[in-house]
Amino acid sequence: MTGFFFDARFIKVDRPDGISRFALGLLRELRSRLDVTVMVSSLEQQQLIGGSGFVMLPEVTSPREIFTAFKLNRLGAKVVFSPMQTTSGLGRKFKLILTLHDLIYYRHRTPPKEFNPFIRLAWFLYHLSYAPQRILLNGADAVVTVSKTSRSQIEKAKLTKRPVSVIYNASDLEAGEPANQSGSSYVVYMGSFIGYKNVETLIRGAALADLELVLLSKITPARKKELSLLAEKVGSKVRFVGGVSDPEYQQLLQGSRALVSASKDEGFGIPVVEAMGQGIPVVVSDLEIFREIAQEAGCYFAPQDEHALAAHLQALGNKETWAKFSDLGLARSIQFSWERSAKELEELVRRLSA
Repeated sequence: MTGFFFDARFIKVDRPDGISRFALGLLRELRSRLDVTVMVSSLEQQQLIGGSGFVMLPEVTSPREIFTAFKLNRLGAKVVFSPMQTTSGLGRKFKLILTLHDLIYYRHRTPPKEFNPFIRLAWFLYHLSYAPQRILLNGADAVVTVSKTSRSQIEKAKLTKRPVSVIYNASDLEAGEPANQSGSSYVVYMGSFIGYKNVETLIRGAALADLELVLLSKITPARKKELSLLAEKVGSKVRFVGGVSDPEYQQLLQGSRALVSASKDEGFGIPVVEAMGQGIPVVVSDLEIFREIAQEAGCYFAPQDEHALAAHLQALGNKETWAKFSDLGLARSIQFSWERSAKELEELVRRLSA
């Protein structure tokens, strides 16, 4: 079909985040299935995506965003997909699909630090009420989210009257060939260090299990000092990597006993999918979203229970136990692929354009 537009203006070139990876993963697969016109706001985005078929538009945070739909009308758009919910549909003559990934910022309203003060204030005020979200989502023809958990929360909050489709996130790492790492001396954590991520429980649990905790993500000096003091106090071996490339991440994952998370709240959990795809067991807090993603492949513990965390990590020191959860994770990871997700989005696009 022609007339399908994909809004890639949310892709961050310098520091790709979860939304950027979601957009890139879907777009690359969709291009093999549909004739796609890609909406970008910079040459850097165009170069990162590659290929042809681009249209240059204002940044999504620009006041000129309100006129985007009028230009898309002139360009012959029939269906527009946005990996976020803020693509303007004012005056549109096309079908619009918006994405709401999760509702986590309604529970944790701290805005992303990279935004300017005005955008940060608008972000905070926006999440004080469901009303703005309802207006945006009801202005679309269909809504996408990345999990059944999020769909349930959207429906419970009555955020939209539009149909909500689940299109899963997926891993960008190549499938691994796991070797039994039951004897590995370390576990890995991939994620931020903000309060609800509860990294403190990981530090205490790793100490009880006598394993090194490898923290992969970038961290501020102040937060590093805070966690280092805790590690020293409880006798935990902690390694701060400070950011990794995908190959480095994959190598560290494949050499670990497990991926761990003690998060008290999550929107999805890409690292869980990534670890399962490498055949690495996942030991995670008992959250609804983690249960949805890992199902029987996960080892679960209450977020504040470092003793239960340590018990799971010690149990994975047994070769048979490790192999069991490795196999379960590999089998479960098949459900998460960009090919599968792009196929589901393609079907939604074709239904709307019929």
